[in-house]
Amino acid sequence: MPYRKTPIVKDEIYHVFNRSIAKQPIFLNVRDYQRAFEVFKFYQYSRPLLRYSFFNRLPKAQREQFLKQLESTNKIVEIICFCIMPNHFHFLIRGLTETGIKEFISNFQNSYAKYFNIKNDRTGSLFQPMFKAVRIESDEQLIHVSRYIHLNPVTSYLIETRDLNEYPWSSYAQYLGNAKSFIKKDIILNFFKSPEDYEKFVLDQVECQRELDKIKHLLLE
Repeated sequence: MPYRKTPIVKDEIYHVFNRSIAKQPIFLNVRDYQRAFEVFKFYQYSRPLLRYSFFNRLPKAQREQFLKQLESTNKIVEIICFCIMPNHFHFLIRGLTETGIKEFISNFQNSYAKYFNIKNDRTGSLFQPMFKAVRIESDEQLIHVSRYIHLNPVTSYLIETRDLNEYPWSSYAQYLGNAKSFIKKDIILNFFKSPEDYEKFVLDQVECQRELDKIKHLLLE
């Protein structure tokens, strides 16, 4: 097992990210992205009585009832923002228990890997052995990292800037009020007068972020 030099501490905020083995695409279509999205929403909560794969086989009425019960339990993490890309993911996240972030990422990766391997008749690890976790040390870093995460689809040339608020696999639309929200977006939006001001903050730095020179030290280990 890889050894993590920097411990992950309860109640601190981290930029957490990981890639697939050999950087191969692992979110191949809408079904895959939707599965990942539903899995990580499910595993925000403390010790679900069912694994997601079993939950997903329940009749619709039972799934809805189970989700209501799950949502009444304690969360192990607060997701501040996120983005899922073809071969990696990003979260800006706070652990609410001592092992919350580790448990959340482990459950998410293991559940999605099992789904992906069965679907594609594949065996073996899907994600790199240890996810990266960079602790947020200042308000400036916090808002810059949120921008970095939300701009990922544009700076990776996956979509055009004009289409960013329609990218369904990040929290950006939730920040602008264009989608139902389940994240702690106020942690970021409290630094701005309005969602429109946050949108300007994000879009003003598209070209700069494509170079990454000015803010890379805030984002990566």
